[in-house]
Amino acid sequence: MIGIENLVKSFGGNLLLDGLTFKINPRERVGIVGRNGHGKTTLFKIIIGESSYDSGAISLPKNYRIGYVKQHLDFTRKNILEEAMLGLSEHEKDQSWKAEKILDGLGFSQDDMSRAPSAFSGGYQVRLNLAKELVAEPNLLLLDEPTNYLDITSIRWVEQFLNNWPNELMLITHDRSFMDKIVTDIVGIHRKKARKIAGTTDKYYEQIAQDEEVYEKTRQNTERRAKEIKLFVDRFRAKAKLASMVQSRVKALEKMDHKDKLESISALDFSFRSAPFPSKQVLRIEDLSFSYDDGEPLINNLNTIIGARERICVIGKNGKGKTTLLKLLAGKLKPNSGELKYHPKVIQGFYEQTNVSELVDTRTVAEELLYSHPDTDQQHARNICGAMMFEGDNALKKISVLSGGEKSRVMLGKLLVTPLNLLLLDEPTNHLDMDACDALIAAIDHFEGTVIMVTHNEMFLHALADRLIVFKNNQVNIFDGSYQAFLEKEGWESAVQQAESVEEKKQKNENRISKKDLRRMRSEIITQKGKELGPLEKRISKIENEIETREKQLETLNSDMMEASGAQAGKRIADISQALHLCHAEIDAFFDELETETLKHDELKEKFDQQLDDMEADF
Repeated sequence: MIGIENLVKSFGGNLLLDGLTFKINPRERVGIVGRNGHGKTTLFKIIIGESSYDSGAISLPKNYRIGYVKQHLDFTRKNILEEAMLGLSEHEKDQSWKAEKILDGLGFSQDDMSRAPSAFSGGYQVRLNLAKELVAEPNLLLLDEPTNYLDITSIRWVEQFLNNWPNELMLITHDRSFMDKIVTDIVGIHRKKARKIAGTTDKYYEQIAQDEEVYEKTRQNTERRAKEIKLFVDRFRAKAKLASMVQSRVKALEKMDHKDKLESISALDFSFRSAPFPSKQVLRIEDLSFSYDDGEPLINNLNTIIGARERICVIGKNGKGKTTLLKLLAGKLKPNSGELKYHPKVIQGFYEQTNVSELVDTRTVAEELLYSHPDTDQQHARNICGAMMFEGDNALKKISVLSGGEKSRVMLGKLLVTPLNLLLLDEPTNHLDMDACDALIAAIDHFEGTVIMVTHNEMFLHALADRLIVFKNNQVNIFDGSYQAFLEKEGWESAVQQAESVEEKKQKNENRISKKDLRRMRSEIITQKGKELGPLEKRISKIENEIETREKQLETLNSDMMEASGAQAGKRIADISQALHLCHAEIDAFFDELETETLKHDELKEKFDQQLDDMEADF
């Protein structure tokens, strides 16, 4: 068991982590979530001893080994076997067979052992990074953005590997669907604190939103009660007959738990500017072909028509031509043959990781945005800076001092400034956190123009793709349909891997539930769901009505109190005070019950929804 207790960390006087406390139990796979800059990677560095902390404690079992797989690839040896052996302990430095065994298990052949790390694709380089840590046989594996720059097939391999990991695991990734398929628990860093919740990211974010809603309602009620008590005390402090009543309220006021209003947390808020487009057809691709230096063609006789407001995702393994296609569409490369026929009213914007080299180092963030489009003024540029999380003085940072992730956000900001009707996006989610990825999905969805995007993020593919351009088996094909339809009809495995024997298919069909049985089972679950949730929903509605009624009573009683006070009607004042106290007590009781019943309702609903999802998956 790993224990983090009251961990405090600050940088230059700015508090980053304030009393982080949580535990990692045996065999738990824990996802670490939180906005960029809120301390996720810093937490990893503290755990492995690379970074210090101000106070608190980290407890580890005796002889507990930690492996840290960083997001940056850095290889120093001439071949992969020697590179993997770097992870061996001092007394095992000559035991190359251990490294060879791990590499073999990760899919490297015997011939690969003597090849240079640079000769492998990004997916295999990540596997090599894993191998360097696995040879040390760690109890805990820390992974920081392991899917960055990987293609879908490599991501799926990593996913399967981590699901079979026998020990503890902590994972940082911006890819929510990837995380949800792996983790057993979520630890969120939110408002400088840590909160651990069993389940997926959806459950975590729902719980945080619910907690903050309850906190704010409680704070408002407490604040209102405090004002009412203070008003009573101020009004009747000089009345001898009410001295004891006044004193009791003063004591009650002192004992009240005064809560601070929650600070607003800045988040990326994407909104692309749409330029009008008068036609249904954006682009016609005719017999497009391209290869580098007379090598094997990456694209061969590609033909398609791109329509207005289409969402087209480009998918496939790395190194097969996806980014090359976007560069051709953006005019950064010239085709060997074929034509790209754009409508004359097309205004395109191109986002690519390497485009950060186009930024001017001597400019500030605000200046870089200001110079992106002629109709951009200082205020608009600063607004976009804020949307890109460069608030206040951060907008005045020079480009030269920004990190790679910050420069990528500047490149996105430049697209937000410019009115466009065609967006070309190459892996836009790298360097964005989960909240920013959610915002980007929403922005693309609301964009009035056309989007052509290279992405390996399956959440984006499921949410956005109308059609696909698929690089697969050394060919480029158009798939007319959603990503889910592609998975069902084609999928990612090779024909050999997908093949099933006739007997296996027969057995599978025999074991499959019939559609009639599936409908019956679904109906039973839905009926039971209604039986259990119905009474809870009625009770929740009744409680809300009771609270509303009591709130109206409070308004009337407060009005009556003012009137009685003006008339100096002592007995009436006492009666109204008693009624006010009773009304407040009832409202508090109803809020407590509402919270209990709502939690019960949400847990039950999640249980039934999971049963329905599992049934669909099994079918």
